Amino acid sequence: MAEYTIRPAIPSDGAFLADMVVEAANWRAGATRPKPTVFADPVSRGYIAGWQRPADTGFVALDSDAEPIGAAWYRLFAADTPAHGFVAAGVPELIIGVQPIWRAQGVGRALMRSLTDAARAAGYARITLSVEHGNFAHALYRSEGFAVVGSRGGRDTMVRVLG
Repeated sequence: MAEYTIRPAIPSDGAFLADMVVEAANWRAGATRPKPTVFADPVSRGYIAGWQRPADTGFVALDSDAEPIGAAWYRLFAADTPAHGFVAAGVPELIIGVQPIWRAQGVGRALMRSLTDAARAAGYARITLSVEHGNFAHALYRSEGFAVVGSRGGRDTMVRVLG
């Protein structure tokens, strides 16, 4: 297994987080959407716009050369500007992306665990995410305690109770 480390995300990580939104959007082999197409969607832009707001928390995974290879972060969204996994105001939405060469090596799981631990420590009772139907990461989310609470537009909304 390749070596990596995880550190808290900082304000200057915004550009890398944008890259990870694009990676997350391009999970399906052979269906690559370029960055301008991904960010033409206001919801995708909302995942990184103004990073790092006061309630934003995240983690970045680094390879052995200290180069970023993946990230997971959460944001709060308002009812009038919801993201794909919105369930209620005050429930943070998790966003995650890992470079393809690093997938299936435990990076995403380690990032999710760091983030859910941070959300719990911050006092959140639950955390949510959105995953497109057919995405292989669905199994990872279920194994980490997320359950489907709704489905619309080809996406499942999943929530994890942080008890």
